[in-house]
Amino acid sequence: MPRPSARDLIHLVLDEGSWTTWDERPVRRRVSQEYAAELVAAEERSGVDESVVTGEGRLRGRRVAAIVGEFGFLAGSIGRASADRIVAAVERATEAGLPLVAAPVSGGTRMQEGTPAFVQMVRISQAVAAHKAAGLPYLVYLRHPTTGGVMASWGSLGHVTVAEPGALVGFLGPRVYSALYGRDFPEGVQTSENLYARGIIDAVVAVEDIPDILDRALAVLLAPREVVPSSPAPTDEPVPDVDTWDAVTRSRRPDRPGVRRLLRYAAGDVVPLNGTGQGEQDPGLLIALARFGQAPCVFLGQDRRGQTADHPMGPQALREARRGFRLASELGLPLVTVIDTQGAALSPEAENGGLAGEIARCLAELVSLPAPTLCLMLGEGNGGGALAFLPADRVVAAQHAWLSPLPPEGASAIVHRDLDHAPEMARKQQVRAIDLHRLGVVDRVVAERPDAADEAEAFCQRVGAVLEHELAALLRSGPGTPADRARRYT
Repeated sequence: MPRPSARDLIHLVLDEGSWTTWDERPVRRRVSQEYAAELVAAEERSGVDESVVTGEGRLRGRRVAAIVGEFGFLAGSIGRASADRIVAAVERATEAGLPLVAAPVSGGTRMQEGTPAFVQMVRISQAVAAHKAAGLPYLVYLRHPTTGGVMASWGSLGHVTVAEPGALVGFLGPRVYSALYGRDFPEGVQTSENLYARGIIDAVVAVEDIPDILDRALAVLLAPREVVPSSPAPTDEPVPDVDTWDAVTRSRRPDRPGVRRLLRYAAGDVVPLNGTGQGEQDPGLLIALARFGQAPCVFLGQDRRGQTADHPMGPQALREARRGFRLASELGLPLVTVIDTQGAALSPEAENGGLAGEIARCLAELVSLPAPTLCLMLGEGNGGGALAFLPADRVVAAQHAWLSPLPPEGASAIVHRDLDHAPEMARKQQVRAIDLHRLGVVDRVVAERPDAADEAEAFCQRVGAVLEHELAALLRSGPGTPADRARRYT
């Protein structure tokens, strides 16, 4: 399939007839005759006057700004004139309060201009950072190829970043590597699929599917911050005083609903994200943009399906969670954390990965996050890996959820040197949701009738309704202070 031009992509993604260009004729600094001839030839060949086109249009009715690369113009390379155009477009989008969609395709810095073009990466990055600091969405679609200074600046700063299937995406172009080192770059590394597997980008998306993922993302990111819940406020019903060990046992049922079924049954406009963006991802954590009813959020859920005895939740999951913290802070969205874990990894790899430090950083960042926060205790809550997700303005718990410094069996081993006293230790340690509600750690308990595993869809919908109302209240009140968040534990 031929590479879509900038105009092709605009036609494919934006509403028909909605595009308005922002571009003016580029101002050229003094250039050599040879380079001037190249510029003329590039314009005639590509039909555009620079390697990027900018403007605004509508995406399923929503007004958006866009910066779209054109590979046909000198391999999409960025010189001073194209950098000027990018910076002007980003600044205009920021001033107009528009979400910005970028679709780079480029070999990188324009070699004909050398270092004066190379240093434009600084200006472009500053403009994008200012756009994000204004709380405005920045969404990136990496096309084939995107390399060099483009990938190392505006191509890698998206709140959400997806890439074209099979695209060459990376820093150093393979031709340059081969010339410098006398050998070919290993195959399969600089591909969109590998970047996804490594947690560097969020998805691999065909061009025809781009409108849908952008629409769902913007439905969350641009959702009104004043939300009227779609259903009456759920009433708190009496919660039976189930024995502690019975609750622990029920929470461990393999058919108990986890975060994936919660999103399937109770959330809308779900946009899964992937990894830290820095080369790590953990199947034990699910990160997404989502809405419960009309209430938007960044969602961070410990995924019971992704955690196994061989691959428990590791420090990379906590680094991935901290990406979610940053998204919530930058976008002014509420953050929902979900506790459901058998415990963080206890291994040499986890120690070498800085597990304890990641737990500490999660606690410090969550308790001081400048965005509304809501924690849902959904199931098991073992150790520091669970505690790292707890600090919040509001804490909701499923009836059979619990939180403990170690699994009860571990506590029994320490105190009694056996596993037989696990039920007794669980009772003494006050681990149940209803115990934590009495202590003020949990604000609200959602009943199970009598067990979430036996009523998965109804239970998840009931939890979703509670989350919608809690999020709507948090959007009205705004984030609490760090002192307020810590005070519940006194």
